[in-house]
Amino acid sequence: MKHTFKGGIHPYEGKELTMDCEIKEYLPVGEIVIPLSQHIGAPAKAIVKKGDRVLVGQMIAEAQGFVSANIHSSVSGTVKTIESRLTSSGQKVMSIVIDNDKQFDEVDYVNNPKNIEELERDEIIEAIKLAGVVGMGGAGFPTHVKLSPKNIDDIDTILVNASECEPYLTSDYRRLLEESDVIIDGLRIVLKAFKNAKGIIAIEDNKPEAIKIMKDKAKQYEDIIVNVMPTKYPEGAERQLIYANTGRYISSKMLPADAGCVVHNVDTIHAIYEAVMLGKPLFRRVMTITGDAANAPCNLLISVGTSYSEIIEAAGGLKDGVKKLIAGGPMMGKAIYSTDIPATKSASAILALSQDEVSMYEPSACIRCGRCVSVCPGRVMPNKLADLAVNNDIDGFLKYNGMECCECGCCSYVCPAKRHLTQTIAGTRKLVLANRKK
Repeated sequence: MKHTFKGGIHPYEGKELTMDCEIKEYLPVGEIVIPLSQHIGAPAKAIVKKGDRVLVGQMIAEAQGFVSANIHSSVSGTVKTIESRLTSSGQKVMSIVIDNDKQFDEVDYVNNPKNIEELERDEIIEAIKLAGVVGMGGAGFPTHVKLSPKNIDDIDTILVNASECEPYLTSDYRRLLEESDVIIDGLRIVLKAFKNAKGIIAIEDNKPEAIKIMKDKAKQYEDIIVNVMPTKYPEGAERQLIYANTGRYISSKMLPADAGCVVHNVDTIHAIYEAVMLGKPLFRRVMTITGDAANAPCNLLISVGTSYSEIIEAAGGLKDGVKKLIAGGPMMGKAIYSTDIPATKSASAILALSQDEVSMYEPSACIRCGRCVSVCPGRVMPNKLADLAVNNDIDGFLKYNGMECCECGCCSYVCPAKRHLTQTIAGTRKLVLANRKK
C-alpha cells in the first residue's frame, strides 16, 4: 500500500515558520468568553450564574443530550454575564463571560490509580464524557460519541491523524516531538476501549523527526504501528486518511465506523490521556500563530475562551499592513474580520497574511481545463457542481454527487479562472443538509 489517495495538491507549506518553535504556555490576563456551543450537537446548558466564583477545571456548562459536550472554566474568577458573543464562525453564540482574577486556582483533579492495562471500556468513555473532550482538528465532534459506535466489535483500526497536512500549522507536530509518550499512552487508552482494534499513527513524510520518535516509542507495542504517508494535501481529511491507511472507501453517507475505523487527531488523543489518567477536563489547547504578517510566529498552549486579540499580542503582535486574518489554515480556515472573538476547543491556528490573494483576482468563466477534476480527492466534477449550485439545481447537484465534496479547497486552488468553486459548492451542501434536517 502506498499510503496515499488519488488527487490532491502540493501548496506552499509554510511550516518552517513555526516547526522549530517549542510549545509555550500562555496564561490569559483579560476576560474569558466561553461559548456554550463549540462542538457538533446541542449547545451545553450553563450551570453557573452571574456573580458565581469559578475555578480552573470547574464544569460551568452541562451537555444537553447524547451528542453534546460538557464545558469547563479555563480560569478562576467571577461570572460576569451570560450573553450572546461573536465567534470565529461569524455568528453570535450564547457564552459565559468570566472576569479573570489571574489567580488560576484549580479544582482538585482525581488521578486514575489504575495503569492503562487495567482500564475498562465504560470508565474510559465516562471519563472522556465528563471531561468534555471533543475532536480538536476542527469539527468538534464529541469524543465519547465517536467512541460509542453501534458496531463496537467491528472496529479494528484506531487512526491517529498526525499528518497535519494543512499548510502553516505545526501544533500537532510539536505535540509529537515534545509529548510523544502521552500520545502513545492516549492511543493505548483508546485501544483498550476496542478489544479487536490495532492502532495506526499516520504521519506525512515531511516530518522525519516526528516519524523517528514515534516509531521508536511504538516499537514496544505489538498493536501500534506508524505509517509514513507521502506529503500531499488533504492527506489528513478523514476519508482520504482512511483510504490511504486501510484501502477502505467511505462515502458522505457513511461514518468511519462503517469501515471499521475510528479517527482522532493528535491533540484529541492528548486530551483523552489527560481526561482518563489525570481526571483533567479539556480547557486548554495548542494554537499555531503564524504567517508572513506575524511578528514572532510560535506555538502557544492557550486557555479556551482567550480572545484572539490577546493571543496575537502574546505572540508578538502583527506587522503593519496585514491584509488578511484567518482562523485556522489557508485551505480550510475561515477569514475573520474581528479579533474580538474567543478561542474554542477546536481553534487550531491564527494565520496573518500580508496579501489577500483571493481578492487580487476577478473570477472569469470556466475554460474547461479539467484541473479541478484531476485534483479532487472526492472524485467529483467541481466545475459542474459549481454551475449546478449557481443555478440552484439541487437535483442535478445530488445526481453529480455533490455531497461527496469534502470542501478541501483543492479545486479553487488550481483553478486558472480563479472561480470560487469550493465556496459555491459548500453553500449548496449546507442547504441540502439543512433541508434533510427539516
